[in-house]
Amino acid sequence: MSHNTFGHLFRVTTWGESHGPAIGCVVDGCPPGIPLTESDIQHWLDRRKPGQSRFVTQRREPDEVKILSGVFSDDRTVQQVTTGAPISLIIENVDQRSKDYDVTRDLYRPGHADYTYDAKYGLRDYRGGGRSSARETAARVAAGAIARRVLGEEIKIRSALVQIGKIAIDRAKWNWDEVENNPFWSPDADAAKQWEALLDETRKDGNSVGAIIEVQATGVPAGWGTPVYAKLDAEIAGALMGINAAKGVEIGAGFEAASLSGVENADEMRAGNDGKPIFLSNRAGGVLGGISTGQPIVARVAIKPTSSILTPRQTIDRGGRNAEISTKGRHDPCVGIRGAPVVEAMLACVLADAKLRHRGQIGN
Repeated sequence: MSHNTFGHLFRVTTWGESHGPAIGCVVDGCPPGIPLTESDIQHWLDRRKPGQSRFVTQRREPDEVKILSGVFSDDRTVQQVTTGAPISLIIENVDQRSKDYDVTRDLYRPGHADYTYDAKYGLRDYRGGGRSSARETAARVAAGAIARRVLGEEIKIRSALVQIGKIAIDRAKWNWDEVENNPFWSPDADAAKQWEALLDETRKDGNSVGAIIEVQATGVPAGWGTPVYAKLDAEIAGALMGINAAKGVEIGAGFEAASLSGVENADEMRAGNDGKPIFLSNRAGGVLGGISTGQPIVARVAIKPTSSILTPRQTIDRGGRNAEISTKGRHDPCVGIRGAPVVEAMLACVLADAKLRHRGQIGN
C-alpha cells in the first residue's frame, strides 16, 4: 500500500491499523532545536481520544504517545529539543474488540471502503477497516502537535463545529470560549443543546448524521504558498479532503462565492498604518493566487454520516451475492464531533510545510 506520506519539507508518514497492536507516525523535516516533549503532543491527543462523552464511540483508548526518536536532552540543551532527525511516535491500541467484526468478515459495509480495498488489493482488514479506520487520525493529531511547535505561538489554529445534521449554529452567537465548554466543539451554546437532543434521537434510531467543521488559522503572515502548482489553498483543501469521512472542502466563502457578484466577493482594501493593507472582508479565506494574504485562513470541511449503523442496509458479500447487514460495535453517531482536532492538525501540518518552504525559497 503506497502513499502513506504527505507533505514536502515537513513530511508525515503514518502507520498501523485500527485493531493492530499500535499506530503511529514518523515526522521528517522538523528543524532542530525546537523544544518538544511527550506532554506537548499528549495535550492535543487528549482532545481527540474516544469515550469522552455519550455522543462518541465508547472505545476506551488512552492514546498515550511515546517519542522513540528525533529528540535529545543533556546538560547543555537543558530541555529536550528536536535534533533534526526523523521523529518517530507510537500510540498503543489497548481496547480492540475485533470479535465485533466477525459478522462482517465477508460482507461489504455500505459507505465504507470495504469493497474498494478488496477491489484494489484483493484483501482487506475487516477488523474496523484497518488503515481506512478513523483510528489512523490519532497519528495525524500527534504530527499536528509537532507542526504547531514549528509554527510557533504567534500562529493560532482552532476549529469549531458549525453544523450537525440540518441544525447549524447562529453565527451571531459565535463565542470561541464556548467551544471548550461542550462536547460538540460548538461556539454557540444554544446549538449545542439542540445537537444533544438530535444525537440522542439519532442513536436511539440506530442511525447517524453528518457535520460541518470550520477551522481558522490566525497570525499567518502574507507570502506563504506558491502561485501555480502548490497553491496554499489547494494544499489545504487536499489535506482536509484526505481526512477520513471528508466529502467536501471550501475555503473562505467557498461555494457561496458562486452566488455573489464581483462587487460582493472582492475583498476591498484600505491603507494601514504599517504599510500593510487592511482588508474590509475575507471571502478569499486568507489566500489569493495561492499565496497567504495575512488575513485569517478559513476553511470548512463536510463530514459524512458515520457509515457503521445499527439500521439494516442492503449490501453484497465477497461472492457477489445479495445480503443484508447491520453493523454492531462501538461507533460515533456523528464522527464529525471528534474530527475537529484532526482538521486542526492537518491545517497545522500544511502551514508548517508552507513555512519551511517559504523560508527555503525566500530566506526568512
